[in-house]
Amino acid sequence: MSHPDRADPGRKRPALRLVATKDMPREDWLEARKNGIGGSDAAAAVGLNPYMSPLELWLVKTGRDARLPKPDPDDTTEPVYWGTLLEPIVAASYTKQTGNRVRRVNAVLQHPTIPFMLANIDREVVGVPSVQILECKTAGEFGARLWREGVPEYVQVQVQHQLAVTGKSAADVAVLLCGQKLDVHRVGRDDALIARLVELEAAFWRYVETDTPPPADGSESADLALRCLYPGTGGTVDFSDDRQLSAVFADLVAVRADIENRQQVEAKLKQTIQQAMGEADRAEFETGSVSYKRSRDASGVDLKRLLADHPDFATRYAVTKAGTRRFLVST
Repeated sequence: MSHPDRADPGRKRPALRLVATKDMPREDWLEARKNGIGGSDAAAAVGLNPYMSPLELWLVKTGRDARLPKPDPDDTTEPVYWGTLLEPIVAASYTKQTGNRVRRVNAVLQHPTIPFMLANIDREVVGVPSVQILECKTAGEFGARLWREGVPEYVQVQVQHQLAVTGKSAADVAVLLCGQKLDVHRVGRDDALIARLVELEAAFWRYVETDTPPPADGSESADLALRCLYPGTGGTVDFSDDRQLSAVFADLVAVRADIENRQQVEAKLKQTIQQAMGEADRAEFETGSVSYKRSRDASGVDLKRLLADHPDFATRYAVTKAGTRRFLVST
């Protein structure tokens, strides 16, 4: 049976207001988002988010995220704190820079015909025929690198998802770079991309509906998700008769051997340059350069000596750290 919007993904009907979010506690807002795929989830759902894998997102959507580390919105060392704090400043600065007025949208929006597609819009642009949505972003020193060529792919996916849910034709993405420069990028609706996005998001949502974890993708996020999903209770499984998994194991052993060989080659090449540099701390080459500088002296605590002088400290200040599973290969 064909989906009503798969045949014509370009239809632009207005979004439904699923949940009012004005004065809603953050915990309730996060819970409401578990009922579907939001704009900030879209790139992770289709495997294009550099920070979150589909498997980690699946843990969140199926309520298995209790063991996942979560950023504290009140922690001033967390990007989420600064993003939330600076969002109204970015919006106000956008208005000052462009002259476009904006207003809040205090609701979780839902696609009119695809229930799992949700969106939270930072602001809607008022009275400007050419653009209807404002997405506010902040980027620090590392994150700013992702914006050198324009809007990063994972943000473009987020915006196209929002345009799909709302039926709008364009959005402005205002990004505050390193707290000093505001760039504004226009993203127009791409119906071909939206059609593909709907298919990929539907495939992810089937994993949620069938309670089936999506395959790991090799990312740190997927590694973290696997450790949370399977903390380990012991026992042995025998895959000797599973030809596919046995082939995967053989490939793993071969890849590890290749990595070890390449690391030895890398070490020899590096040492050849270090030896040629002698006491110099920088070397220039035809295609680049290397630096080989001494770091600053650091101070620390001789823990072994401290405990020898004060053995009672070992019990007075002892903390228990939860064990983690180690993946060891034997051949």
